[in-house]
Amino acid sequence: MSCFLLIITDLFSQKLKLDEKGLEPVNVSISTEKLKGRKAVKAVKDTAVKAFDEATFIKVSGTDFKDGIIEVKVLSRLLEDAPEFARGFMGVAFRINEENSKFECIYLRPTNARVDNQVRRNHSIQYYSYPDFKFERLRKESPEEYESYTDMGLNKWITMKIVVKGKQAKLFINDNKQPSLIVNDLKHGENATGAIGLWVDIGTERFFTNLKLYTD
Repeated sequence: MSCFLLIITDLFSQKLKLDEKGLEPVNVSISTEKLKGRKAVKAVKDTAVKAFDEATFIKVSGTDFKDGIIEVKVLSRLLEDAPEFARGFMGVAFRINEENSKFECIYLRPTNARVDNQVRRNHSIQYYSYPDFKFERLRKESPEEYESYTDMGLNKWITMKIVVKGKQAKLFINDNKQPSLIVNDLKHGENATGAIGLWVDIGTERFFTNLKLYTD
């Protein structure tokens, strides 16, 4: 059963469709649904994982990413039993090592983007690096450097495009020509490489579709 389209583009412009057999759930449950006219992968974080910013993602088998572009459409909805601090967390992990013990990640907090509290709006987008540089440490040691604002909402398709080169990653949202977040010092360094993953966190059901990976 086809769940979404993964396009891997290189010098030969190869394209490949994947089904659920090509996905490895890591501390999440997954299924496929048709949502707003699109076939999508649905993911929910396992309740046994209590900590934030953990290895909770759908790992895409056969990907080995260092530099290039990751693009995916994402949508989140809060669960009925979501805690008050749930923010619709969803994003992309990349350069995931084989043991899932190291990776980089950029994720969204859609509920923050449209509240009247400006501080929360400034925390609509987050970068973190697992395991040593989660959001709490980065916010304490380097306030505002790894977070940003852009307009977005719950229950709406959002296009995330992450451009990675060396130690830098830029996040573009929807059709914006300028990046919404720039990270100039990816914590695992410019030589890290690994799989990509569709990342989730607490209190939210997330949907992913139209995943595209462009590599050199």
